[in-house]
Order: sequence, then C-alpha cells, then structure tokens
Amino acid sequence: MELMVTVAIAGILLGVAIPSFTSIISSNRLTTYANELVTALNLARSEAIKRGQPVTIRHNGSTSGDWSGGWTIFTDLDSDGALDVANGDTLLRNYDPLPTSFTLRGTTPSYTNRITYQPSGTSANGSFVVCDNSDNNDIPEANTSRLIIVNIVGRVRMGLDANNDGIPNTNSTATTASNITSCIP
Repeated sequence: MELMVTVAIAGILLGVAIPSFTSIISSNRLTTYANELVTALNLARSEAIKRGQPVTIRHNGSTSGDWSGGWTIFTDLDSDGALDVANGDTLLRNYDPLPTSFTLRGTTPSYTNRITYQPSGTSANGSFVVCDNSDNNDIPEANTSRLIIVNIVGRVRMGLDANNDGIPNTNSTATTASNITSCIP
C-alpha cells in the first residue's frame, strides 16, 4: 500500500515537473542563440576597430533576411559584402545554422543580407528577431522570442519587454501595440 502511494505521488510530481522543465530548456536554448548573435556582432565591431578596416557579417541562408542558416564574419576591404580572399579579405569566424525550429531574421532592409562595421565601429541601425518557432506560425508568443537591436554607433542591446507580456517591444512604450509582431521580416 505504501509503495503504491509513493509511486502515485512520484507520478503526479513528474507530470507537473516535466512540462516546466521542457519550458526551461526551450527558454535557455533561445537565450543561447540570441547571445551567440550578440557575441558575433560584438566580435565584428571589435575586429573592425582593432584592424582599422571594415568587417562584415553575412548570413549563409539562401533566403534574403534569413539568418537561421548561420553567418560568416570576415574583413571586407572593399565593403562589397562578399568574402574575396584573393583581394585580401580574411575569414574571421563561421557560425553554424540554428536548429530547424528556431528562426533568426534581420528585421530592417539594411540587415536582410549583411551588416558591415566600419573601422570607427559604426554600422547601420537595425535589429534581429530570434524565435522558437516550434509551432510554425511565425508569430512570437510569450517567452518564445528575443529582439536584438544594433544602434548607429554599432552597440548591441537586447530588446526589453516593457509591458511584461513575454514578448519584446520595439520601443519603450509599454503596450501590446509595440510588441514585435512576427518572426519573419
């Protein structure tokens, strides 16, 4: 009798704990992929400043704006967005693709294919959205997306959730109208 009660209690606890644990793992993966892009952007900026030459990050995907296929960081002496080793460009780092359930998109026209940091560390304004898109609806739900913002001086920051609904806001206004609305550009 005691064994049956113990097994029943263990079963109830597992039934409650496993969904929470799955949610924690998914959130940690999302944070990891967002931090990987932030690290890459900071690397490119610091290398541009250190080397005194433009450094470009270009996505490896086949679709414009889709960074989920990974990205490449390289010196870009002629600022054309292409890795030309014969012309003196140097490959600095190559990043692997994200798992198929995650999306990473450049949300502005200037970030659809590449971002170039100048020797001063500046770049174009823009942002990226990384989403756990396991349900394939391309709509960010609570705690399934991160917004990465790059300002004109090249500094990177994470978008805030000003209204605490679990979806990052495009500005500091605490309304659902300022939430990011899509996992695709």
